[in-house]
Amino acid sequence: MFKDIGAGIRNIFGGRSAGYEEELMACRQEALKEMEERAKAAGANAVIGVDIDYEMLGTGNDMMMVTASGTAVIVE
Repeated sequence: MFKDIGAGIRNIFGGRSAGYEEELMACRQEALKEMEERAKAAGANAVIGVDIDYEMLGTGNDMMMVTASGTAVIVE
């Protein structure tokens, strides 16, 4: 709750919300890790053409979805 209040104030006056940035980075790392695990399960040893997308969900934009996609390949 306090993180949301702080972020709202920063939106008004400008600046960055450290709490949201940390959460976003953690979500990004989790999406990349899941992509890596799926590539390994498919027999790949690398992923190329990685794209990370951020999507706001919900009516009040109170939830964010982070997705990572790429092409699983075998590098010799």
